[in-house]
Amino acid sequence: MTAAIHDRILTLDSHIDIPWPDRGDFASGSADRQVDLPKLREGGLRAVCLAAYIPQTALDETGRHDAWKRVQAMLHVIKELQSDEVAVCSSVAAIREAAAQHHQVVVPAVENGHALGGDPSRVQALAQMGVRYMTLTHNGHNDLADAAIPLPALGNEKTLHGGLSAIGREAIAQMNAHGIVVDVSHAAKSTMMQAAEHSSMPVVASHSCARALCDHPRNLDDEQLRLLRDTGGVIQITAMSSFLKPAREGKASVRDMARHVRHVANLIGVEHVGVSSDFDGGGMIEGWRDASQSRAVTEALLQEGFSDRDLALIWGENFLRVLAQAEQR
Repeated sequence: MTAAIHDRILTLDSHIDIPWPDRGDFASGSADRQVDLPKLREGGLRAVCLAAYIPQTALDETGRHDAWKRVQAMLHVIKELQSDEVAVCSSVAAIREAAAQHHQVVVPAVENGHALGGDPSRVQALAQMGVRYMTLTHNGHNDLADAAIPLPALGNEKTLHGGLSAIGREAIAQMNAHGIVVDVSHAAKSTMMQAAEHSSMPVVASHSCARALCDHPRNLDDEQLRLLRDTGGVIQITAMSSFLKPAREGKASVRDMARHVRHVANLIGVEHVGVSSDFDGGGMIEGWRDASQSRAVTEALLQEGFSDRDLALIWGENFLRVLAQAEQR
């Protein structure tokens, strides 16, 4: 039953990191990767958002220049994954068509608005490179906004801007104009709340969990979740053990992940929740250690009482709805 349902729906993992420097082993597969083409095929994971991750560096000329240079290089690598088996897609229509033809779908994304190098006008260039969402921050405050986790090594205090900066508000306006979804994962609560209200399009949290079940600064509390619902957004519960349960309680499992999905569904509706792995970026839980084990997520959601319709929404349709809305700019 699990396999039949899993293989029938359009399964989409909204956040996966690409190893860097690139090793050119996505198609062939590697024991060192949690996500590659063979593992995706084995796990029946039909679509993935591959994120060009830009680590937070100093907010100076060198740091900004290097961030912009790196994101372009990483997005080029993602684009070059296009092949007879892999379709790199930048629209929902293209995603659906490629999946129907049994191609592996890849959707480009950016993790950390530091990638802009402090220049919101570069959002247009990212859109032209196929980017469909961008997190406003990573760990550490940047030119756009405050992060949920400040970095003392970079001189961060608890807050830098009080949420969004003027540059951050302009970046969101540019993202709305060019069809790039605003991603509030990694953002401080102040940033997240302001971004959801400022954006003319729904926002997503591509890899976060519910703070009511695990008190971690990277998670969204119930107030944030209700605002996400009220503005049409989606939270993608992620396979990061420390976001799912306190370390003192042991390693998290797919059952813990399903419980977070259930909490969100009960609070704000199943139309506002999905799943992601954060593979090759730290994500790994019992039962879902790499992409080949993706059917275990479906089984855990079934055991949590979700219906076939719910599973389709959770595994991709909710996230695709937000992408499609962003395209209607």
